Amino acid sequence: MRHPLLILFAPSFLLAASWVAPKTPDGQPDLQGTWTNASITPFERPAELSNKPVLTPEEAAAAEKLAAANRVDRPPKPGDVGNYNQVWFDSGTKVLSTRQTSLVVDPPDGRVPVTAAAEAQRDYNAAHNADSYIYMSVWDRCITRGMPAGMFPAGYNNAYQILQIPGYVVILYEMIHETRIIPLDGRPHVSPGIRLWNGDSRGHWEGQTLVVDTTNYNNKGSIGTSAATDRIKGIPQSEALHVVERFTRVSPETISYEVTIDDPPMYTRPWKAAFPLTRDEKYRIYEYACHEGNHAVENILSGGRAQDAAAKAKADGGAK
Repeated sequence: MRHPLLILFAPSFLLAASWVAPKTPDGQPDLQGTWTNASITPFERPAELSNKPVLTPEEAAAAEKLAAANRVDRPPKPGDVGNYNQVWFDSGTKVLSTRQTSLVVDPPDGRVPVTAAAEAQRDYNAAHNADSYIYMSVWDRCITRGMPAGMFPAGYNNAYQILQIPGYVVILYEMIHETRIIPLDGRPHVSPGIRLWNGDSRGHWEGQTLVVDTTNYNNKGSIGTSAATDRIKGIPQSEALHVVERFTRVSPETISYEVTIDDPPMYTRPWKAAFPLTRDEKYRIYEYACHEGNHAVENILSGGRAQDAAAKAKADGGAK
């Protein structure tokens, strides 16, 4: 049974029932093209909107106006090395076309049901970020954005190119330039002893919907790697993680994307995010060479060692 919030959101971007989705030469519903999901809609619903799943048109316009006013460059505070300026960001200027108040749509309050243990692990890793690379985000280390973390909107590079060939769907992610190959031939998941950063994906068609089932995760990644996921950034994944995605082409310019995440050690119940992907054939995806000229990990760790040395010198001086 589909969640009632998803039914509520759908009419704002579905076309008339007379529209028929195109097919690939081998008969698959055609999802091909370049798609984007940049949006100012928050990942989780703000507390002040806890009982409001959808914005009015006037509220959406006000949110977009406020976001535009905040999209300015400001000098960093003392001690802050700064960040990119606005020309490098591409986080969108609009709320989602559905006007939903968060990407998370289930539970009904739009909040991810995180366990206390998962939050404690997130906080511990953040506090020890400069102690060792093992506590750092897998995105900071240029390993992966994660899956489905890589499908969630981020500050920039929010594009996906979908290619279909007989027996497979292929998704190229602009961020970190990953390519995900999803077989459709009914093969089983790999052996339980094989554990992967982004899991083992298997796809099948349910009518016009591509359903992708992913298991066999390792316990080294994270379900949210972008700051745009806010509270969920750094929540770890366990080997029990099970992800089910649904891609449905609902108009010439729109794919409805839904993802259900179940990871009992990390969440008290399964939860769901949903949002549209918008076709943009003018968008050009260039290589994202994450490691090229990237000294972030080295600099963070060297800064941590400098802080350790300063603390030790202060302690030694006080002991004399």
